[in-house]
Amino acid sequence: MMTTQEVANELIKLCRAGKYEEVYQKLYSPEIVSLEPSGSLWPEAKGFEELSKKGAQWNEMVEEFIEGTISDPIVAGDYFSCTMKSMVRFKGNPEPVNMDEVCVYKIQKGKVVLEQFFYTPFTEK
Repeated sequence: MMTTQEVANELIKLCRAGKYEEVYQKLYSPEIVSLEPSGSLWPEAKGFEELSKKGAQWNEMVEEFIEGTISDPIVAGDYFSCTMKSMVRFKGNPEPVNMDEVCVYKIQKGKVVLEQFFYTPFTEK
């Protein structure tokens, strides 16, 4: 079973390589809970099916992924956090948008059971 540090390192490595589907398959619990801020398009997703729908909706909205960075993880007990910064162009919007978020993950039995993202939704900007 992977430790929180090992899960964190692997998640960061795979995300930096753009292998998000592998992150879900390899590191996530089937009972995953994903939380976004109130006012976001999908504030809560539970399980792989909802997480997959959430990801598909995101992919349908994005015209172009211009750039992105992910910080190294900070680990404390069963949790780790990182920051993700990206610039994307959404369909129907010619101007790129900077996205800046704090991501927190909870690990149980070597799997991600909770992911929570903190950012200001576009509806509040």
